[in-house]
Amino acid sequence: MANPKILEQKQKIIDEITENVKNSESFILLENNGLTVAETMELRRKLKESNSELKIYKNTLVARSLKTLNIDLEKDLNGPKVFVFGKDMIEPIKVASDFIKTHPNLEMKVGIVDGKITEIDELKKLATIPSREGLLTMFASGLMGIVRDFAICLDLHSKNLEK
Repeated sequence: MANPKILEQKQKIIDEITENVKNSESFILLENNGLTVAETMELRRKLKESNSELKIYKNTLVARSLKTLNIDLEKDLNGPKVFVFGKDMIEPIKVASDFIKTHPNLEMKVGIVDGKITEIDELKKLATIPSREGLLTMFASGLMGIVRDFAICLDLHSKNLEK
């Protein structure tokens, strides 16, 4: 029989993982094939800037936690993993994807985005979406283009009326 204290500690960790997954817009599993401590700290720092968090848990505890949420990722929970929890839906995926480009020891596997299991192909597509500020700039420039074209149209129409 397992020690009740150890079981209690494990249950606290499982509850913590469950809360992190529930409160995150995105949850990503990254396969760690030999990141150094310095590289891990660098990734943590970059993720923290985007209001995200990197955690390292035992795969069995993550599997138990996900089972309580009726999420089946057991086939992906083998080997050394690091887990990213993000308050934003896209930003942690972008940060992790950019970091992976320069660190081949890390590989994105699968994630949960907006409550749905998201495979690697979809995660790569999400990583290419511009930031919120970039999207707002594109939207504003599109609106300015319409206003500019309308102003030109009105100017040409007024010149036709003067003739």
